[in-house]
Amino acid sequence: MANRFASAKKALGICDVCGFQYKLRQLKDLTRKGQNTHIKACPECWNPDQPQLKLGEFPVNDPQAIRDPRSDIGGLVESRDTQWGWNPVGVGRDTYGLTPNDLVGTGVVGTVTVTTS
Repeated sequence: MANRFASAKKALGICDVCGFQYKLRQLKDLTRKGQNTHIKACPECWNPDQPQLKLGEFPVNDPQAIRDPRSDIGGLVESRDTQWGWNPVGVGRDTYGLTPNDLVGTGVVGTVTVTTS
């Protein structure tokens, strides 16, 4: 069966994005969300389909909950015994006395010597 179209070896085309003239074989179709838009773009204007636009197309199963969880053995008080370090060391202004302040800041100041040769 014969081909119904010419070979287009030397055919010219216009980029639908920038309007410059290119060989028709250089122009590519733009694709958005996996569908052809039938817009012909030159190599400078053509961009591949953006994967972020495909969000929601594929089902994602990412469970966060744990089936039949168990609490820690230490108990409620021990599990909440957390040291928060700010203002600048320790709890800072803990007006309610809810968290213990066992943090101690230590530091050392040294000396700098300059030698000239």
